[in-house]
Amino acid sequence: MRALIVDDSRFVRTHLRSLLAPRGIECEEAADGLQGLERLHTCSGFDLALVDWNMPGMSGLDMVRQMRAEGFASVKVLMVTTEAENEFIQRALDAGADEYLMKPFEDEALADKLAMLGLVEA
Repeated sequence: MRALIVDDSRFVRTHLRSLLAPRGIECEEAADGLQGLERLHTCSGFDLALVDWNMPGMSGLDMVRQMRAEGFASVKVLMVTTEAENEFIQRALDAGADEYLMKPFEDEALADKLAMLGLVEA
């Protein structure tokens, strides 16, 4: 299984990788939405994209909209963000996100979301 981690924080990318790698998930990273889209185009076979909302260049929300418009329908999208209000959650889901995880989060919460997406066993 392959995941694309898109976050402008190197710390967050490293932390997510450290949680996914022991589950056998190979990870690629991008620092913003534009880099994320580039990785989707150049590195095929992603099963999951973990996408932050607030990033310079292109926001995570715009990235999700663009990837869905370009036909990346099979890639599950988990928004991983500090935006906690219901309005943001609904906007992310409307844009094409499959699930939503609020920062900060525990490893167990990430595992629950991966199971909800059908990517790991509960």
